[in-house]
Amino acid sequence: MIIKMYFCLKINMMMILEILKYTLPSVVVFFTAYYLLKQQNAKEIAVLSLEEEKETRKKNREVLLPIRLQAHERLIMFLERIHPHQLIIRLSSPSLSAFKLQTILIKSIRDEFEHNLSQQLYVSNDSWAKLISAKEECIKQVNVAAAKLGSNADASELGGLIIQNFSSLDPDPIHQAIQQMKKEVRNGL
Repeated sequence: MIIKMYFCLKINMMMILEILKYTLPSVVVFFTAYYLLKQQNAKEIAVLSLEEEKETRKKNREVLLPIRLQAHERLIMFLERIHPHQLIIRLSSPSLSAFKLQTILIKSIRDEFEHNLSQQLYVSNDSWAKLISAKEECIKQVNVAAAKLGSNADASELGGLIIQNFSSLDPDPIHQAIQQMKKEVRNGL
């Protein structure tokens, strides 16, 4: 009986070993294939994701480029409009007092700025900083010239003094801001 059990056990072990001989390599091949396919799939997903991201950036660039160019155009127009020569020609009137002209000039500069405030989204920080500096310098020059004149001075005296003071600035902050924006556009935004 023990011998019979021994032979049965031996036969069962041989059958198990025979089954393992065929199934174990299959299991190893299966897991190897699974691992390799998973790796390949992850690489393909990464490549597709990268291509999709590039395509999205390209589409964004195509949409944003005209908007950014328009923003630069508008801000250069703003800088030209707040230049003291332009402001005084546009806003001066012989019937105005120096104080009234000062008020109108400063209000005009601030209104123009507020009108273009949202354009900062589309320009570099350097360009925006130069634009702010130019705006502040224009306001400063208007105030400095007004402070030099008496309270009963007329608008033409104030206008002449503002233009004279602004012309003596070296470097011209408006010119610098415009050059920065042109440089940004030339370099591809």
